[in-house]
Amino acid sequence: MVEGRCLCGAVHYTVEGPYMRMLHCHCSMCRKHHGSAFATFVTVPSSQFKWVSGEVNVANYQPSPEGARAFCRVCGSVAPTAAPELGLVFLPAGNLDGELGIEPQGHIFVGSKAPWYTITDDLPQHDEYPPEFVGAVATERPALDPPSPGIVRGSCLCGDVAFELRGTPLRMTNCHCSRCRRGRSAAHATNLVYPLDAFSWVRGESQVADFPLPDARYFATAFCRRCGSDVARVSTERQLVVVPAGSLDDDPGARPEQHIFTGSKAPWFRITDSLPQRVEGPPPS
Repeated sequence: MVEGRCLCGAVHYTVEGPYMRMLHCHCSMCRKHHGSAFATFVTVPSSQFKWVSGEVNVANYQPSPEGARAFCRVCGSVAPTAAPELGLVFLPAGNLDGELGIEPQGHIFVGSKAPWYTITDDLPQHDEYPPEFVGAVATERPALDPPSPGIVRGSCLCGDVAFELRGTPLRMTNCHCSRCRRGRSAAHATNLVYPLDAFSWVRGESQVADFPLPDARYFATAFCRRCGSDVARVSTERQLVVVPAGSLDDDPGARPEQHIFTGSKAPWFRITDSLPQRVEGPPPS
């Protein structure tokens, strides 16, 4: 029996193995909704899933007729999605605690992969769904026109929230801390940090919900109230903007520089690239 929780703890559930499937999904919708390089989902029969508390805190956004996106109304973490017609539940692995007894079995929708992320493991890769997903319909976000020179655009899944960035980020980091994994509901977060004067809202600032984690000095998430997608969070105190890389519509030109908090890494995720690794956070700047 494994427990799952959102970042704030309002949504709580249990899952009993064995699990049917575990896949990394690189589709544009998953990247947007999670704000990460990819989403990792575990599939179980409905009979092995049970709500403990907080089901009333789960909101749903329907980006296409083929599927819904569930998230916690309080903190924005991705929530389990049930498919009653299939007798299945799809669980964001980043919100599950401890050993799962299963590891990722492949990458799907690598044809939509983020340009700033490189797959370095030896798992099977599929441009869309694997062959066994008979009848599954692929859905992607519409492609955008090229941006203006020097501009990097970002937005949420539903499009209510949009922003722009100028110049080069101060840093780009893969973070494996338990807070980032729960906040992004993913194997890890990839965050870019920009100076505040490089950032501007295009639309939807009033649609952004802010969740500062209690007792955390700096950690917080920001997400669209309608679709739950992680978006840029402004810190006027620090004069910085933290941007979930999955929220970007354009290639920022930067690439992740290191992995931090690998001592808190998800036990089911293997780091296979050559980037520097730090067991805890980066040294003070």
